[in-house]
Amino acid sequence: MEFFLLILLLLIIIGLSSFINHFLPFIPVPLIQIALGVLLASLPLGIHIPMDPELFFVLFIAPLLFHDGKNVSRQALWKLRKPILLLALGLVFVTVFAVGYLIHWLIPSIPLPAAFALAAILSPTDVVAVGAISSRVKIPKTIMHVLEGEGLMNDASGLVAFKFAVAATVTGVFSLAEASWSFIVIAIGGLAGGAILAFLIIRLKIFIRRLGMEDVTIHMLIQLLTPFVIFYIIEHFHLSGILSVVAAGIVHTIYRDRDRSPAMQLQVVSQSTWTVLIYILNGLVFVLLGLQIPSVTNEIFKNPLFNNWEVSKYIFIITAALLLLRFLWICGAWKWVWLFKKQFQKPSIKAIGIITISGVRGAVTLAGAFTIPYVLADGSPFPERALIIFIAAGVILVTLIVASIFLPILARTEKGKPEEQREEIERSAIIKTIDAAIRSIRELMNDDNREAAVSVIATYNQIRNRLNNVSDEYSKKLKLVETEIRLKALEAEVHYIEKMKNTGQIDRETAYLTEEHIQRMMLAVTNRMHYRRLFIWSLIKRSMYKLFVPKNEERLKYRQEKSKKLIQLKVNMAKAAIQYLKEQMTPENEHIYLVIIGEYNEMIMKFKLAKKGADSNQYIKLQRELRAKAFQAERDEIQNLYEEGEITIDVLRKIRKQINIREAYWMEENSVHVH
Repeated sequence: MEFFLLILLLLIIIGLSSFINHFLPFIPVPLIQIALGVLLASLPLGIHIPMDPELFFVLFIAPLLFHDGKNVSRQALWKLRKPILLLALGLVFVTVFAVGYLIHWLIPSIPLPAAFALAAILSPTDVVAVGAISSRVKIPKTIMHVLEGEGLMNDASGLVAFKFAVAATVTGVFSLAEASWSFIVIAIGGLAGGAILAFLIIRLKIFIRRLGMEDVTIHMLIQLLTPFVIFYIIEHFHLSGILSVVAAGIVHTIYRDRDRSPAMQLQVVSQSTWTVLIYILNGLVFVLLGLQIPSVTNEIFKNPLFNNWEVSKYIFIITAALLLLRFLWICGAWKWVWLFKKQFQKPSIKAIGIITISGVRGAVTLAGAFTIPYVLADGSPFPERALIIFIAAGVILVTLIVASIFLPILARTEKGKPEEQREEIERSAIIKTIDAAIRSIRELMNDDNREAAVSVIATYNQIRNRLNNVSDEYSKKLKLVETEIRLKALEAEVHYIEKMKNTGQIDRETAYLTEEHIQRMMLAVTNRMHYRRLFIWSLIKRSMYKLFVPKNEERLKYRQEKSKKLIQLKVNMAKAAIQYLKEQMTPENEHIYLVIIGEYNEMIMKFKLAKKGADSNQYIKLQRELRAKAFQAERDEIQNLYEEGEITIDVLRKIRKQINIREAYWMEENSVHVH
């Protein structure tokens, strides 16, 4: 029961961190979560969670890196492979030696092999922490791809170097040739093993699907277990479990891109499930990191052998050395890559500064530090173990704070006039929410709900077109194109009526009424003022007819029958127009065609509603479900934009209000159709 309450408390803290970040958006969520973890550990509740590094890696690092591997751009990784490898391999090994010697010189009580071990565990950047910090900053895509690639690859190189440095400290024996060969085997073995196991798991899922088991729950369970199983198996063979889950994630993405099976529901469920899981795991990583800090600091601050100011000074000096070395390495390495590969843009000082500051250390560093043994081979205590763990924790905190303060400053773009900029940001945000809603509808579209989906998409396209009409010239041009398409669709209706007349399927009176209807619609397209006058006159005539012409049962029955036939004919005419529009539609003009197709679908729906048929009720139900999904997609997108720092809280509230108004209006408008 205590364990359950502890897990519940940690989850509440993760939710609380997001709540606090909503009101203090300038403080990154990881720092809030670390602070809450420190606060929880400091309270007299007796809460202490010992850091089990092996469990930590398999439980947190494996799924997080598997998810990152699934979502990283493969093209960008390959294109930027040289800068990434220079950071993930070159910088790591340079850091081990340069910072290792600095640590030994700075703190002589730490032997050189142990200093190398500390430098090695400080060398990997944390891709989770980098992602969390950079989510609120507009970092150029190329730089972000480099940071992601570095974060995915340098964990393995840093941990291998750390492992050999610790072994050298414990046994007093070190072989550079053995370490180099071991690194190659561990890295390549991890990548190959992860890819092979991922391929076998995919084949298992295909086999299960061929047996007719399309249950989303089973496939989702296999997907969730994949990173844990692969990491455990690869680590059992003493290869790189970290690289194995990254490789597995990339293999799963390749399969997903090539998969042509109708598993849209699985993709939707997978995306939703992983979003929640990654949110929880990310939060737990930083909260657990915060929980460890009080015990680590107390061991140093309460020890009379250590001067608190001196120990704190070590942290700042080592952090400064790590950042300076990173800056110099990037200057030299990226310039070297640029000289030999001219397609890469020559790096600016600003870009180098962003990559330098983004070298945040995180949970991998602390978890690795806790794996340091307590004793050496001869039974004596490991030299300065507590101090090494304290310095690692301190460097993590300092790099997080430095990145939180300086990244927004370095990544800041030039600003125009505040009012114009605000309007443009708001317009861009609304377009992104509309696009998110359209994407969500497309993902859910199938043969059963296609008409309802097209209708909803058409409504959103109308809003999008209005927002895109930023210039009068463009607006006029768009209007002319739209008018031409509408007239062509009406011509398709005329051709359909002509065909029906020629085959004798409609009588002369019905043909006359439908042709008159088409003429009125053409007038509505070309001369709206004239159409409105004609429409008002038609309403007056209809009212006068009802007022002065006495009711007759036979005439009424005849008119009702005639009206039903006419409605069915108009439905068929609309379908003919839709068929024509679909044949003429191209990716370039799709946004205009879908608006008109949506209007025709709405017309068909209204005709069906007039007949009170079951199909219309089903149509309304499907449309209502799709609308609900679309509105939620809008809200999710606007929240993401706010969390990524692209919009202010005022813009968030304004657009949310607009979404609520549109939703309320739509619900009110359609409430008469809900039974």
